[in-house]
Amino acid sequence: MSTRINLFLVAILCLLVSCKKHRAATVSNGWRTYAGAKDGNRYSPNDQLTLKNVSQLKVAWTFSTGDKDGANRSQNQCNPIVVDGILYGTSPKLKLFALDAVTGDQKWLFDPASQDTSKKSDPMAYYKVCRGVTYWEDSNGGNKRIFYSVGQKTFAIDAENGQPIMKFGKGGYLDLTEDLGRKVNSYVSGTTPGVIYKDLLIIGARVDESEDAAPGHIRAYDAMTGKLRWIFHTIPHPGEIGFNTWPDSTAWKRLGSANNWSGMALDEKRGVVYVPTGSVGGDFYGAHRKGPDLFANCLLALDAATGKYIWHYQVVHHDLWDRDLPANPNLVTIQHDGKTIDAVAQITKHGFVFMFDRATGKPIFPITETPVPTNNALPGEQPWPTQPIPSLPQPFARQHFGPEDVTDLSPEAHKSMLAKYNKVKYNTMFTPPSKDGGWIFPGFDGGGEWGGAALDPETKIMYISNTEMPWAQVMIDVPKNTDDHTLKGIGHGIYNKYCLACHGPELKGNGTAYPSLVNIGKKYNVQQVSQIVASGRNMMPSFKQIPANEKTALLAFLLKLPEKASDAQIIAKEPVSASKSNLNIPYTMNGYKRFLDTNGYPGIKPPWGTLDAVDLTSGKLLWKVPLGEYPELTKKGIPKTGTELYGGPLVTKGGLVFVAATKDEKIRAFDKKTGKQVWEAQLPAAGYATPATYAIDGKQYVVIACGGGKIGSKSGDSYVCFALP
Repeated sequence: MSTRINLFLVAILCLLVSCKKHRAATVSNGWRTYAGAKDGNRYSPNDQLTLKNVSQLKVAWTFSTGDKDGANRSQNQCNPIVVDGILYGTSPKLKLFALDAVTGDQKWLFDPASQDTSKKSDPMAYYKVCRGVTYWEDSNGGNKRIFYSVGQKTFAIDAENGQPIMKFGKGGYLDLTEDLGRKVNSYVSGTTPGVIYKDLLIIGARVDESEDAAPGHIRAYDAMTGKLRWIFHTIPHPGEIGFNTWPDSTAWKRLGSANNWSGMALDEKRGVVYVPTGSVGGDFYGAHRKGPDLFANCLLALDAATGKYIWHYQVVHHDLWDRDLPANPNLVTIQHDGKTIDAVAQITKHGFVFMFDRATGKPIFPITETPVPTNNALPGEQPWPTQPIPSLPQPFARQHFGPEDVTDLSPEAHKSMLAKYNKVKYNTMFTPPSKDGGWIFPGFDGGGEWGGAALDPETKIMYISNTEMPWAQVMIDVPKNTDDHTLKGIGHGIYNKYCLACHGPELKGNGTAYPSLVNIGKKYNVQQVSQIVASGRNMMPSFKQIPANEKTALLAFLLKLPEKASDAQIIAKEPVSASKSNLNIPYTMNGYKRFLDTNGYPGIKPPWGTLDAVDLTSGKLLWKVPLGEYPELTKKGIPKTGTELYGGPLVTKGGLVFVAATKDEKIRAFDKKTGKQVWEAQLPAAGYATPATYAIDGKQYVVIACGGGKIGSKSGDSYVCFALP
């Protein structure tokens, strides 16, 4: 009898252990992909955290790999994932790590520098941008992998031990400069992760935005072997859909970009991947790419298994304003005209939400091809005469920046900024770029940006972090080669070819995003500047394609190096041309210029950054609240202004919207129905990333990467996780 009881107790114990393990796996409502799920919605069904208890949130754990750069040049924009109780994320130096998601204890760490001894000596070589990682396991659960990108390499890492899968690709990684159909010497890098469909890793890439950019084709690789399975040409090849829209039948051979750098969404049931694309290079002058430029600035629907075209919609024709689609689309099911429709919604930099039937591509709400200015275009340019404007949903960002909108923080600030405003002639959206200048509003960084939108599938309400910062777009002639045939003189010409568009004709840059290069030799030596040029840093792309003699001349110009006798050979051989490619582009922008006053505040009346709620069923903008503040202005009695925002929100079933993204280094929670702020916490550095939330054994956690490093913010290297006590 006692034996039977003992066996019974053992069986019960085994059952309890099994149930506990099962519960840990099933109740661990994780954040399994970038943006939470393959629908891209940044939504969590976890509801332990509510309006009633969110004020009790405390720090549960922090984690750091000690990677931040002391000069505040590093960033971390990672939205980590959580799978079966393990959190996977990246550091500012793009080390990949696995943590116990309950305690924050490190399980393993992979350092990409260990795979590349040639760059280990440079402490900044791996400070690039990686916004997240991708998890895959085979149908038997025997192979569990993390895919993530470090520059042009996309690694396959064993999820259980952190070691590279050497049988994958080229000894553990894909080289993103390959499999593009032509030799590529310009920049290609993985930033936002792709999606997994069955045994396929579907990816895009960030590429250079100049006239000699690499192709931005969409590719799918075998998740087991790393072999290319399909490719979709975003600049169509002969015989492909869209090819006949290009007046120049050779465009596919010589042009690039039209890339997906901002993420995708997957309808797994349909087997359809939805892919937003950016503009064709170069960004601001398009005489070399006449026509609408398909499939740039499009939302594409592709068969996820084959890459076959299903439908597209182009949201900007012949883009001259860098209006890339900046974030992954969101999948939602709505009731419309008495029908249930599976829809896809796409936010834009210029403050619109475009919505389509997922199956057909038919707009949910009418979209009107609206006449836009075409006069005063640069010689040779042929602006497209109309642009699509959706009737609904209502814009989430202001659409016009007039003199009445110039800042009035003080009479002095208003007078000074109005004078600056009047130096730029045009303020109508889609005015062609010109030497007289035009206002880009919302600015080059949105409006909507890479942080993406959160979407509640129950209420059909979308939440967007929205920046309202004007930028000036002023074109100039590409500077002619100087008559100075010294090495520095030639280097000046090289600077004009590669650097002027971001750092300006006088090397002064514009803020920390585009730093001044004046007296750069006081900060860095020759080797350091050479490495930055070759590797890139943060949002600066790599310029490793610059020939050695051009690079020598550029360094001589930037660092004011003395001439050497051997330089005469370089000078004799140096083939300096006015442009970066054989297209002979005659115009360039004179730098990326935010409209900031002398104190660094935006030169437009607040709000400067907002959290917005849009009802996707009715198309109505429900509410809009300032997000972030400048404490010194609040102390003066000025209502919350919001700040520039980098990073997106997440929304939960428990009634909350969590978002960091602000320059004031805080994370906040809002009532998702009203927009009322209900909680905030100070972070060690700005959380320029999108938070993640997950639950393990019934306890809900919220985690944010605190990388800072943008728009004058100090850098950080920690992840901070919050939970109830």
